[in-house]
Formats: sequence, structure tokens, C-alpha cells
Amino acid sequence: MIRQTLGIALAATLAFSPLAQAASPSPAGARAYIISPADGERVRSPVKVQFGLSGMGVAPAGIDKANTGHHHLLIDLAGDPELGKPLPGDDNHKHFGGGQTEVTLELSPGTHTLQLMLGDHGHVPHDPPVKSAPITIIVE
Repeated sequence: MIRQTLGIALAATLAFSPLAQAASPSPAGARAYIISPADGERVRSPVKVQFGLSGMGVAPAGIDKANTGHHHLLIDLAGDPELGKPLPGDDNHKHFGGGQTEVTLELSPGTHTLQLMLGDHGHVPHDPPVKSAPITIIVE
């Protein structure tokens, strides 16, 4: 019994280890997009961001089901995060592991870039990545 419990704990640990992750495949034509705000829009904080996804389904983090993932909102990143590894969780990488499809953010006044990237059950971007075009908004 103890061996079985340790084996399950080790398997769970490895499943979420950056070394054990392999990118889940994404179906051809899958895409993420930002419904609102629109690119170039002037907004006031707090900002409501609505997420869109086509060609795939949304599932909470930890649920390993083909052709599903959960959203990550990339804020003010200069380029793509490192692919093939779990996306970090910080002020520039917001995780929506509960399967959320929108968020209300407090953003400082100024220009901000927003981009969605889908992550699989272990927060790893799919292969090929399913991501939105980046948008720029101006917070007044």
C-alpha cells in the first residue's frame, strides 16, 4: 500500500515537472483570440478581457483530454515564452487553470500588450502553439 501511494505521488510529481513534460499536440486550424478589448482600444482600469477559442475545447488544468487546454494571458511580453516547458505564473503570465474565459484586470495607465496562449493539462503550450495575435490597448 505504501509503495502504491509513493508510486502515485511520484507519477503526479513527474507529470508536472518541467523535465517530464512534452507538448500536447494541437489540431490543425485551432486558434485562440481576444474577443475584447479590441486592438488599439482606449480603456479604463479595471479592464475586462474576454477570451475566445476555436477548434479546441477548454478544460481545467490537470485534466488530460485530447484537443483541450486552458488559457494563459501574456501581459507586456516582448516575445513568446519558452515553448516545451510549463508557462510561468507571474505578473506577465496569468493562468486560468479553472477553465475561465474572461478576467477583469487592474492595469496601470499607459500602453499594454495582451496575448492569449493555450496551455495543456500541465501548463505547457501545445505543439504547434495555440495563441492569439497580440493586441495593444491604452489604459487611460
